Amino acid sequence: DFQSHLQRCQQLSVTVLTDHQDLSNTGLRTILNSTAPQQYRIRAKLRTFKPQKLHQSIKLHCSKCNSLKEVPNADDFNLFLQESAATAPNPELHNTSWYDSVMWTTQDQKQRKIAIHFVKHDEMLQEPEDTLLMIEGGTLKEVWKLSRRFKCVIPVRSTEDDLELLDLSAPFLLQGSVKYYGCKQCSTPKTIKSLSTLAAEQRPSWEPTEIAQVLGIVPLQYVFIMKFTLVDGTGALNAYLFDY
Repeated sequence: DFQSHLQRCQQLSVTVLTDHQDLSNTGLRTILNSTAPQQYRIRAKLRTFKPQKLHQSIKLHCSKCNSLKEVPNADDFNLFLQESAATAPNPELHNTSWYDSVMWTTQDQKQRKIAIHFVKHDEMLQEPEDTLLMIEGGTLKEVWKLSRRFKCVIPVRSTEDDLELLDLSAPFLLQGSVKYYGCKQCSTPKTIKSLSTLAAEQRPSWEPTEIAQVLGIVPLQYVFIMKFTLVDGTGALNAYLFDY
């Protein structure tokens, strides 16, 4: 696996870390004393790497403000869903010209009110694999069930005038097992009514980038980041891996 592979790299006396076969080897001390940008070929040991656990390498990156944030865990998302469920769905916002609504009360002690709004196309509901829906008052388990069956799921809550997204610390969209987040600094969220412009298209694709754009969201991208410390006897160099 990845962890044992890195450990083997550390145990090797010398590891070739870059290609550039046309270049001669340059010591790390020379590289550290040079001005960027330059191109070098090195031979070095891998002394340390961070983070130690692979899942900790995944971050969320905003290409607009260049910020990095940790990927929220399931408990954080569940907390936002619980907070939003404290506000009961507003029946006056149900069954509009561009979505059909279904509401029911759970049979448990809490008797939660759940509303699901199915976005229509040409006044018709689409097949589940092509459907975008919005859910109010659902639990994490219920949201996951829906995201496995329908193409797109957007968690929302009611206001007096329209449906709105949850706090952007929560995902603004779920597709299958993928959660999409927006940058809190750069986004200016609009009301859900903005989605009606996509629903009116001839063949709405419900692509995350298009959904983010009409909702005023600057999407965050998942990135893979690691830090390697390389040594060759002349010096130590920190190398960073950053990729989408």
